[in-house]
Amino acid sequence: MQRLRLKADGRIVELRDGEEIPLAPAARLEVRDLRRRVHLTQQEFAAKLGVPVETIRNWEQGKRMPRGPARALLTVIAHAPETVFAALAKT
Repeated sequence: MQRLRLKADGRIVELRDGEEIPLAPAARLEVRDLRRRVHLTQQEFAAKLGVPVETIRNWEQGKRMPRGPARALLTVIAHAPETVFAALAKT
């Protein structure tokens, strides 16, 4: 099982044998590609993230970019989607 940690500065690191290994940041977070990779519609993806579908549309159309916690969550989804969606389903 992969263990990830969100650092205060927004970086995400993997915990391996008690050490923090930085995950290589993606040059640009492509929300549409990520959503399609997890085989969800805009409506399904928005529901899983708990955001309005308009937010997903704005991200995908480049009208807005995910920032802060949303960006961190999307980055973790890119690395471990099953884990994130399982955790979000419990809330």
